[in-house]
Amino acid sequence: MNANAIAPAVPARPARRLPPELNIFLVLIGICIVFEILGWVFQGQSFLGNTQRLSIMILQVSVIGVIAIGVTQVIISGGIDLSSGSVVGATAMVAMSVGQIATDRAVYPHLTDLPAIVPIMVGLLIGLGCGAVNGALVAYTRIPPFIATLGMMVTARGFAKWYTKGQPISFPTDGFAAIGQGLNPVWIFLLVAAIMHVVLRYTRYGKYTYAIGANPQAARVTGINVERHIVKIYAVAGLLAGLAGIMVAARGLTAQAGMGAMYELDAIAMAVIGGVSLTGGRGSILGTMIGMIIFGVIISGFTFLRLDAYYQEMIKGAIIVAAVIADMHRQRKRIKKS
Repeated sequence: MNANAIAPAVPARPARRLPPELNIFLVLIGICIVFEILGWVFQGQSFLGNTQRLSIMILQVSVIGVIAIGVTQVIISGGIDLSSGSVVGATAMVAMSVGQIATDRAVYPHLTDLPAIVPIMVGLLIGLGCGAVNGALVAYTRIPPFIATLGMMVTARGFAKWYTKGQPISFPTDGFAAIGQGLNPVWIFLLVAAIMHVVLRYTRYGKYTYAIGANPQAARVTGINVERHIVKIYAVAGLLAGLAGIMVAARGLTAQAGMGAMYELDAIAMAVIGGVSLTGGRGSILGTMIGMIIFGVIISGFTFLRLDAYYQEMIKGAIIVAAVIADMHRQRKRIKKS
């Protein structure tokens, strides 16, 4: 008898799938190579060899990256937040007004410069409050997140303009200004990213967030207070938008009502490029960080190639659409396999 005929069949090993973050990182490497080649062809110089350009790029995206971290957990939960940029503007105006130098000491001798912790706490509380209102509207009135946060976007922007009748606020104290100087925004972003990575991956808060995004009804059956947790998610997103407002005001040494315009779309783009699914339940902080770098490299690369700003905006929009199409394609493949 043939021994091979009675030998038990060996089950085929399933193909190993690369982690999604690794796939996104490979895309980042590919984009860097493309810009490096284009740099030598059209500019006669290296794109990656200029460390000053790269450091400026990281500084520019670090503020939006803080917003993207908050938006990531909102999208993972199955929601969306369109109010982040307006919350940045409102927070920047109020925080700067509290953190500016007391200029009327001749008239009011009792005035003193407040310590930096005061405008920081005020700004964070404003962001937290705006986020909590978003979460309450989504959770308890069942308004679609798009509409609820759109309303907050308009309201917060109007508040920022009303607060000083559209006038900018400048002259921060040294302590408040130090928040945005040097590489401080980058260190703040890295600290926020590290904390939120641990929270989403290893804590009950993170497990609840993923569970609600995957199936809110199943999450409710397992005993999760879905409404209360949604309020927490949006409150955290608002808190981080408030932090971004403080950072952008301190970095620019002034606050204007128009600050943060379109930041929410850039933050959403970073998250989606980083593999966060718009249908909820999937994504990671690490992926968003890589998506942030991809976003920054693309914008910096366009500037390096001297591409006009309006072309940059059009290409940026195309990138967002392409990222959404890729996410939908991944979802269809996932449904077919299941």
